[in-house]
Amino acid sequence: MSQDVLVVAEHLQGNLNDTTFEMLGMGKALAGQLGGSCSVVLIGGDDAMAGQLGAADSVVRVDGESLADFNPESHAAALEAVVGAKSPRVVMIGYTSMGMDLASRLAVRAGMAHAASCIAVAGGERIRATSQIYGGKMNVTTDLGSGQCVVSVLAGASPADAGRGEGGPAPESMAPPAVAGRIRFKGLIEPEAGDVDITTHEVLVAVGRGIGSKDDIEVAEELAEALGGAVAASRPLIDAGWLPKTRQVGKSGLKVSPKVYLALGISGAPEHLEGMKGASTIIAVNTDKHAPIFGVAHYGLVEDLFDVCEELTEQIEERQGC
Repeated sequence: MSQDVLVVAEHLQGNLNDTTFEMLGMGKALAGQLGGSCSVVLIGGDDAMAGQLGAADSVVRVDGESLADFNPESHAAALEAVVGAKSPRVVMIGYTSMGMDLASRLAVRAGMAHAASCIAVAGGERIRATSQIYGGKMNVTTDLGSGQCVVSVLAGASPADAGRGEGGPAPESMAPPAVAGRIRFKGLIEPEAGDVDITTHEVLVAVGRGIGSKDDIEVAEELAEALGGAVAASRPLIDAGWLPKTRQVGKSGLKVSPKVYLALGISGAPEHLEGMKGASTIIAVNTDKHAPIFGVAHYGLVEDLFDVCEELTEQIEERQGC
């Protein structure tokens, strides 16, 4: 076993996800604590992607026809082969829909300790990982021991810029193992375009469970109209059918970076924070003073969202002479 850190790059439709660079920044810091190096394994990517991984000490490419699109069987087999050949101390995998398919399988088959939903990792004689649980309301630290381990990193846990870098060493190529699996990639189904593209708006009024009912969304719509923005939502409202999927912000929705993000009645689960942390100004309104959303908000009000919406809308309309 080496003292190296291996980061698993994640990509979709020809683009590396920000999670890759976030983990690379964390991996480099952890490798420094361990006295090892930080490598990236790129499964099924291309030369352009490899050229963006210059922050890594080395890059391992595993390429083949069966790896062009994500397939949990073939990608997991490729990852296991790289881990077997390189024997890293820590393997970092994104806590994403793709990463969940890989991390648990690798941990079980390789007999490695595993911590999920991680926001921080510390190294030394023993590896300790900090995970968010209960929708981000509690952090727990797990001692992963002195052997090899797998760490599933929550998106947004570290700045992506720390892991960005062009150029770097020439990638090392590895042939993919033969896999006679049952899973076949058929195609990627993308959601239809909606009436509003929330990724283009400078002001978003986002609503969560605290809005209470579908009819009450009208309050947020009136405020959004006064601000010249659009209404967005957290996943529970989308799942309830109150707003279309194209209005969802978060890991399973859209990533937005408006100038102003007004979060009304949104608790701030990690999956939602992943989609809106890039906003220039975050204003949170929630009656629960312990809501995780206040941990990322620039301004916070522990108030009833309806009172706030009504007062804001009235003041804005007065200043606009409506």
